[in-house]
Amino acid sequence: MSLERLDALETRIRDLVKLVQELKRKNAALEEELRTTRERLAIQDDLNRRWERERNDIRTRIEKVLDEMDALECLEDSREVALD
Repeated sequence: MSLERLDALETRIRDLVKLVQELKRKNAALEEELRTTRERLAIQDDLNRRWERERNDIRTRIEKVLDEMDALECLEDSREVALD
């Protein structure tokens, strides 16, 4: 093997090593970004579940108040009929 071919091979190997190192750095950065994104998603999921529970609680309370108002209206209607 001539020195020129050996130099070319050495250059290609050096370039490949640099490429592998760069790919490893990018992979590590992407893994960190993925981890962070998963953490944010988990937090958002928790918030969504909490908001859904609060929404259901509020709906239940509103329905209860409306039922109580309906009951009051029925009482008033029956009193009016009784007075007539």
